[in-house]
Amino acid sequence: MKNVQISPESQMMSYGYDPHLSEGAIKCPIFQTSTFVFRNAEEGKAFFEVAYGRRKQRKNEKMGMIYSRINNPDMEILEDRLTLWDGAEACAVFESGMSAISTVLMEFLKPGDLLLYSNPIYGGTHHFIHHVLTKFGIHVMGFRAGESMDEIENQLAVSGMADKLAMVYLETPANPTNDLIDIGMCARLAKKYSSDDKQILVAVDNTYMGPLWQHPLKHGADLVLYSATKYIGGHSDVIAGAVLGNNETIHRIKVLRTFLGNMISPFTGWMLLRSLETLKVRMDQQALNAEKVAAYLEQHPMVEKIYYLGCYKKDDPEQFAIYKKQCLGNGAMLSFDIRGGEAEAFAFLNNLKLVKLAVSLGGTESLAEHPATMTHVDIPDGEKEYYHIGPKMIRLSIGVENEKDLIRDIEQALEKAALKRQVEECV
Repeated sequence: MKNVQISPESQMMSYGYDPHLSEGAIKCPIFQTSTFVFRNAEEGKAFFEVAYGRRKQRKNEKMGMIYSRINNPDMEILEDRLTLWDGAEACAVFESGMSAISTVLMEFLKPGDLLLYSNPIYGGTHHFIHHVLTKFGIHVMGFRAGESMDEIENQLAVSGMADKLAMVYLETPANPTNDLIDIGMCARLAKKYSSDDKQILVAVDNTYMGPLWQHPLKHGADLVLYSATKYIGGHSDVIAGAVLGNNETIHRIKVLRTFLGNMISPFTGWMLLRSLETLKVRMDQQALNAEKVAAYLEQHPMVEKIYYLGCYKKDDPEQFAIYKKQCLGNGAMLSFDIRGGEAEAFAFLNNLKLVKLAVSLGGTESLAEHPATMTHVDIPDGEKEYYHIGPKMIRLSIGVENEKDLIRDIEQALEKAALKRQVEECV
């Protein structure tokens, strides 16, 4: 197989791991240890100099284990494997998606800086941006999907803070509307406002697409972020996060991670290594199921509107152009507006049997939730209304079940919601 490019899904079984260093175990063991023994004092000194950012790693210098808050074999092998999907130089993994997001924002923003971010955005990220970053004197400004580079630049000019711009943060597709943001356009914007002594970074939350259906680094992004709880973990049994980029930016992030102490545990690292082995087959099946569910919902009289990437070719040429340029699939997330309002939405959710009423996404099981009152409850009502996150919206994360069973369950729940609507109209 010399000179043959091996696909990431094949390398997930063994990349970065040498069984002969672990008694021949075919799977990486759980290195459940807090600290590691140095061969000598000189080695310990060298490891700490690199880990604490006192100097850069020398050419051909191998970084060894120090302490599980800094590094651990399970964590490092996981980071190496994750780089393969996005074609990244380096990766840092965290104990949650929000810890990955917050660490990136804290490392690259300082008081007086301006963060430009896309809307709509996950409720937890929105809260951190507006209620935490602003406490430290960081300015924030949002823009919405569909705005051109000229329109965004005009907003920067009106704000009087264009010279303070330090980062462009995107979530694309957006949660829960599946709105797409042009990553390449944002990369051009960041480059235009960068200077020799100040690089404006573009960071993309790629959780909705996972490592399979979109690769932001290939479109000009500097950092790609994941809630690894979702498709990467894929079984709704771990909480984790990840950030990928070049060696320099990831090294900075890892130094801050060391002092925040928000790294993953060895056991979580081991669990994610297990999950990566089936990532592609899981995500492929979820995408196929979502396509079937979306087609069913599109023709149902109780469905007013559907938010699904596979529908953009029908109703939004601008979004479809972005989709064709940067997406490698339709994903397995969709939302829809049910006819009526919160009462009908709740009737649908309360009558699901196979699909579970729970937040999160990307797991093997299908989930349904009500964004306006759950994941996005903290977003001001006016913003929710503006971005169509209303009382009638329901979000679905499609799993790996038989699609006929999923559709039957959705059908009977929609029937119950229709009865609820009829009763309300008669009152």
